[in-house]
Amino acid sequence: MPAPPLPRRLRGALIGYGFISAEGHLPAYRREQDVDIVAVADVCAPRLRVARAALPEARLYETAEALLTAEAGSLDFVDISTPPSEHATIAHRALDAGLHVLCEKPLTTTVTEARALLQHARRAHKVLFPCHNYKHAPVVKAIREVLVSGRIGSVRSVSLSTFRTTHAKGVPEWRTHWRRERRYSGGGIAMDHGSHTFYLAFEWMGAYPSSVTAKLANLEPGRWDTEDNISLALTFPTGLAQAHLSWTAGVRKVLYALQGERGAITVDDDDLEVAVRQDAGAPGAGRWTTERRRVSSDWMDASHVSWFNSLFEEFRAAIAAGTWVGKEAQDAAACVQLIDAAYRSAASGCRELPLSIDGPAEGAR
Repeated sequence: MPAPPLPRRLRGALIGYGFISAEGHLPAYRREQDVDIVAVADVCAPRLRVARAALPEARLYETAEALLTAEAGSLDFVDISTPPSEHATIAHRALDAGLHVLCEKPLTTTVTEARALLQHARRAHKVLFPCHNYKHAPVVKAIREVLVSGRIGSVRSVSLSTFRTTHAKGVPEWRTHWRRERRYSGGGIAMDHGSHTFYLAFEWMGAYPSSVTAKLANLEPGRWDTEDNISLALTFPTGLAQAHLSWTAGVRKVLYALQGERGAITVDDDDLEVAVRQDAGAPGAGRWTTERRRVSSDWMDASHVSWFNSLFEEFRAAIAAGTWVGKEAQDAAACVQLIDAAYRSAASGCRELPLSIDGPAEGAR
């Protein structure tokens, strides 16, 4: 079924008006030429007052259900930025109302919910699109350009480390530490940052993993019921990936390394290094040419507002093309499956667990 033509302006609603919605999504929407945010829902009355100050003409609702009941006929899409425990319920309701869905990561907190959402979007002929914003960081785009150029050859292994000195805090008006409460978050740092790590690994390795081994730790078990550190080894058909995620690091930083058959890419926040071997196949230590440059990416800004417009343009393009369940949504479901398997691996004494993740559906619709 072909997609109907896009309306002249897209009309959207924000469901959940916490930090990322207020500081990341809304400022970016204001830079969009053809988008109007006309409604906001949040269960916290003080947050609705903050929304009123930011969006004086928007209609405000105390629940997602109230917003969708009143507004569905006048909307094109919803932007879901609630805690992950609510993602699936709200997304299903929005699809039932005939709306496209942009959803913060993780897409859901269970594999069953993720699969059901993808199936629902296909049936409804509406776009389901996750906020995989790390793909839009300028330095990550620079990595993509190097890989496409073929300079380092096929990628054989990657390592991805995300260091944070604490968990991301929510707004002071509502459960500031909800990311450490499993009932709202679905898990700890694996659930919060795992998606970013895994969808980048999928792209760089050019495949989904076939197995995972994981070990996790909670350094404050008497205070929180979620992990704050996790280390993983992923087996891909094309090689291996290692990842470490921490909320207890001594510095805020991302470190990425991609090892190719003819060279390597390393990233330390904004610093990018590309090393390419000039005498591939020759014996001995070899000779490399090394390019170093700084690609400003605003990693220290937790809102990542500067990346959002690039992401939103892909969402808009998916709507225009009628790509209801594209590679992004399928990656999001794969991330949930991998997070689930990582938790099971850690709980079973770091046992290696096989994965069977479906590849992109033909036509991606």
